[in-house]
Amino acid sequence: MPIFTSDFSPTIPFRNSHFNTMYRPLFMKDAAKYSRKRITTWDHDFIDLDFSLVGSETLAVLIHGLEGSAESIYMTSSTNHLNSKGLDIVCFNLRSCSGEDNLILSTYHSGKTEDVDFVINHLLDNYTYKNIVIIGFSLGGNLTLKYLGEKSDKISPIIKGGIAVSVPIDIASAEKEMNKLKNKLYIEVFFKTMKTKVLEKAHKFPEFQLDKEKLFKATKFKHLEYLYTVPVFGFESPEDYWEKASSKPYILAIKKPILLINAKDDTFLSKECYPFDEAQNSEYFFLETPNYGGHVGFMNSFKPSENNWLEERIARFIKENIQIPIL
Repeated sequence: MPIFTSDFSPTIPFRNSHFNTMYRPLFMKDAAKYSRKRITTWDHDFIDLDFSLVGSETLAVLIHGLEGSAESIYMTSSTNHLNSKGLDIVCFNLRSCSGEDNLILSTYHSGKTEDVDFVINHLLDNYTYKNIVIIGFSLGGNLTLKYLGEKSDKISPIIKGGIAVSVPIDIASAEKEMNKLKNKLYIEVFFKTMKTKVLEKAHKFPEFQLDKEKLFKATKFKHLEYLYTVPVFGFESPEDYWEKASSKPYILAIKKPILLINAKDDTFLSKECYPFDEAQNSEYFFLETPNYGGHVGFMNSFKPSENNWLEERIARFIKENIQIPIL
């Protein structure tokens, strides 16, 4: 598919990656009215789904990023904008991210598409939508791409396509990028909740042998993966997890129209996270790499009315390329 030339052109302050990344969660005010439905999983746990319905035949499934939720600003703004375009929305809160800890030791990780598959099948079995679109942000975007690639030969015809935003599709190289000094503040923000969750799991499940001293000293994602992700999810090593969880190897298997939007100035992403070759060699995979935007930022200016480029870009792809009629 062609590589899109982006029309995203923010004002000067928003051409700074860190400024754009932080502006949305710190200064944008948006809230969505949800109706929550809790579904029981096959492994005796639960997943919370937050619906915002307008009576549409099309449902957009939104999947948040690392330590996000349905209440993350990019989720609420996308929900409200797509509702205004006539689409129903369901926000998929990953396990432990809905405001209440899940019931079992394992939570979620970048490649845990079993949960995506479970949620999609639940929606297909219990609702009568004619079209479903999956939209993922950051880690949720990795899940979206990986799921559509893994299930390409078995996926329901009701699943029409998807959009992925600010995605570390190659986890090994992206983690090296995250370890750099420029991202130290972001790591500290993520670790505030991630370390707390791991400690709570160790308290609830004494059989989980956690080295608390190493947890307190952890400064890299690899450290947490070694202590929690690897033993809990059965990976051999962090490197094994990176390889198996990354969505990049699955892109060429995708057989539904999907757009990946990765800003060139995203400090979370390595050069391996810009799959130009895959876009040029796929019939279904579209790539857009704006010069600016940061990580799930894409803010234009200080005027709230001008800050819906990302939401409008998502809607335009649904209408023009997935070819679902919307307002």
